[in-house]
Amino acid sequence: MKDSLETRLGLFVALALIAGVLVLEMAGGMDRFRRGLRIHADFKSAQELKVGDRVKMAGVDIGRVEAITLAEGKVRVTMKLNAQHEVKTDSVATIRFTGLMGQNIVAVSFGSPGARLVENGTVLTTTEQADLAALVAKLDNVASGVENLTKNFAGDEVQNLASSITAFFSENRDSVRVSLQNVSNITAQISSGQGTVGRLIMEDTLYTSALTTVSNLNQNLAQTSDEIRAAVADARAIVNDINAGRGTVGRLVKDETLYHETTASMTNLKEILQKINRGEGSVGKLVNDDSLFKNVKLTLQKLDKATEGLEDQGPLSVLGIAVNSLF
Repeated sequence: MKDSLETRLGLFVALALIAGVLVLEMAGGMDRFRRGLRIHADFKSAQELKVGDRVKMAGVDIGRVEAITLAEGKVRVTMKLNAQHEVKTDSVATIRFTGLMGQNIVAVSFGSPGARLVENGTVLTTTEQADLAALVAKLDNVASGVENLTKNFAGDEVQNLASSITAFFSENRDSVRVSLQNVSNITAQISSGQGTVGRLIMEDTLYTSALTTVSNLNQNLAQTSDEIRAAVADARAIVNDINAGRGTVGRLVKDETLYHETTASMTNLKEILQKINRGEGSVGKLVNDDSLFKNVKLTLQKLDKATEGLEDQGPLSVLGIAVNSLF
């Protein structure tokens, strides 16, 4: 191989092509020449996301950010996926930070197993991540507040506060000593089991009583539960007997004889009432014929007149009439 100008020029061109391919690969420019799908995701803010940033699913590269545009009050991020992808229509896209230098990626979730794969132009659902700049601003405000708080307790103010506390204890030395002595006496009595609190703490009588009460309660609950089970079993047996047609209630529920007899009785009663309404039979005539009413009314009128005539005659005349009627 001759070391000629053409050879060196060819090597230079080959190295330049290789370097160009490597630069394009590192910058994501080679993705423009690869086959893949283009999908979109709408965010409130793109934060520091740039064209060429990676699109990842569970930490695996599945594409690159191809374009970032404004659309209808939101930021539309267009992503170009690799040929082999597993992005589902219900996958969720999120802009995340990947380093302290401000690198960003678009993280895409797996989606549900039964969902369909995305197609060209699919718009994914998104979730917004906290803005790092806003977080830094809030931390700055917190730091400023802490700094102001420490300034308030610096220098003379701290000295004045310490002096006030010292003066308070100096003026109330005896009261503080008595209070501490009382606290010491109370704790000593409690430790020795004296008094109500001491007995509650040191003696196990209350514990034994509580344990006995809980045991009795558990036994009563067990007995009650057994009684409830027995009552439920009895009720179930009664229902089974009724369903089987046993007993008086079972026969009334299951046997159709009473139904037929009741139906026949109601039919007969209906016929009797119809005959009475038509004036048939003795009861019908009594109900519908008014001649009996007239005869009774006439008889009562005659009886009324007879009693009036008896009132006009004396007792002897009445007695004579009664004797004549007898003999």
